[in-house]
Amino acid sequence: MPVSHLLLALAVVAVWGTNFVVIKWGLAELPPFLLATLRFGLSSLPFMLFIRRPATPWWRLAAFGVLLGAGQFGLLFLAMKADISPGLASLVVQAQVFITIVLAGQRVRPIQLGAFGLALAGMGWIGWQAHLGGAGISLVGMGLVLSAAFCWSLANLVARGAGKVDALGFMVWSSLFALPPLLLMTILFEGGAGHLVAVASAASAAAWATVAWQAVGNTLFGYGVWNWLLARHPPATVTPAALLVPVFGMGASALVFGEALPGWKLGAAGLVMAGLALNLWAASR
Repeated sequence: MPVSHLLLALAVVAVWGTNFVVIKWGLAELPPFLLATLRFGLSSLPFMLFIRRPATPWWRLAAFGVLLGAGQFGLLFLAMKADISPGLASLVVQAQVFITIVLAGQRVRPIQLGAFGLALAGMGWIGWQAHLGGAGISLVGMGLVLSAAFCWSLANLVARGAGKVDALGFMVWSSLFALPPLLLMTILFEGGAGHLVAVASAASAAAWATVAWQAVGNTLFGYGVWNWLLARHPPATVTPAALLVPVFGMGASALVFGEALPGWKLGAAGLVMAGLALNLWAASR
């Protein structure tokens, strides 16, 4: 991967990592499905007026939008409302790296199996702490975030299959398809339309700023660049860059929210990140 592409990947993971703190700020005032609906609405509707639809089938746009919007972020926001801390969420969701590689059907080298083993040991440690009632996570939260990671992996493959299309246009138009399932979940689980309008109207300027950052910084920039890189490099080369997401996520959460970093959490994070690093090295070989 050229240095310029590597710098783009680093910029994306920095945005994604610190974004877990931003999500938590938004969830303080907005219910999870409504926050996700507003995010993808702002990512699509205003920009569709002047950004053309990319040269890719409608079904691919719809599949990516539903997987990313309702799948990844609907589940992630739901988990982060009360069942997992921002730092741990940023770590557990990186299971998408290994799931993407497996689903892509790439040949896995023996050393990568060792990397998978390290990451699975770390995830198992986190799951055990969730079973014991460890601070900042529950089994429900663990399950929801792992499900979000699976949806992200599927979305990665859908985006890669689109080839070298306009990445920004792909994000704008696919975000439109995230709205129907998210809006349905919002109405079914978070109240009627009138109640939701009232909640959104009562939200502060800070809450709306988190929605704007979710839409522009995290979705259009972050996933636009990520998909652009996936179209030009193998998944095993691009996805391990997410190694740094937990570094930014856990660091930002500890700094802003005072999230505790006990030995078990650092040990589990070390195992997962060692697995990611080993896989990155193996991919580069």
